[in-house]
Amino acid sequence: MRLHFLGTGTSFGVPVIGCRCVVCKSEDPRNQRSRHCLALESAGRVLLVDTPPELRLQLVRAGIPSIDAAFLSHLHADHVHGIDDLRVFSIRREAPVPMYVAAEHVRELETRFTYIFDESLEPNPGTSAPEIDLNTFTAGEQLSIAGFRLQVLAFPHGKVNSYGFRIGGLGVVVDGKAILGESRAALEGVETLVINALWWGDPHPTHFNVEEAVAVAGELGARRTYLTHLTHRLDYSELLTKLPQGVRPAYDGLVVELGDG
Repeated sequence: MRLHFLGTGTSFGVPVIGCRCVVCKSEDPRNQRSRHCLALESAGRVLLVDTPPELRLQLVRAGIPSIDAAFLSHLHADHVHGIDDLRVFSIRREAPVPMYVAAEHVRELETRFTYIFDESLEPNPGTSAPEIDLNTFTAGEQLSIAGFRLQVLAFPHGKVNSYGFRIGGLGVVVDGKAILGESRAALEGVETLVINALWWGDPHPTHFNVEEAVAVAGELGARRTYLTHLTHRLDYSELLTKLPQGVRPAYDGLVVELGDG
């Protein structure tokens, strides 16, 4: 199984509009971070995790020509507002794209994107909208999506839950501030952990900072950890030198080889 980091930035992305800080002006491509997105690839199948605003550019850059299903972690704009880019896949498939979202988020998703989910709204002749087969999940559920078998995990993220998963030796915490109860138990002893980490120092109410993410990785016993959802307060090369062994920052375009999922 192969893990693609398609985007590793926060809702602002990096460079941040109008910012002239060292990281935003950096020529290191690893400091250029589009909004967060992952793709899992195995035996020619691709599971997309989130649909951020740069989705088309991310998939073109990664050379991923098709997907088999999409998993939405939550409905914050930086994780879902590229949903229209799924249109090309439903056209090519001549069938809806399977999408999985938490049951508690369905109503908001359907309300926000009525042109996709309201069956009474037909596209104008000669035009199209994404066709999506919407499926729901709940925390702790075991899912089989496009041949990938995963356990859904919930993480507190401000006023909502964000959802990640464990699949084989991989644990994914896209957004979140804590790993509690069933989710923590499911991630114990994980081989590879992907976890959000905004910056050093200042605590954030809905995300881990770097110190918190590193501590959690150690508590879980992760053999290797990739930090993602990084802000412009983190320079890639500098961060790399300060992290403990087994913990690395991710970057847009990074591909990691994993065991079977």
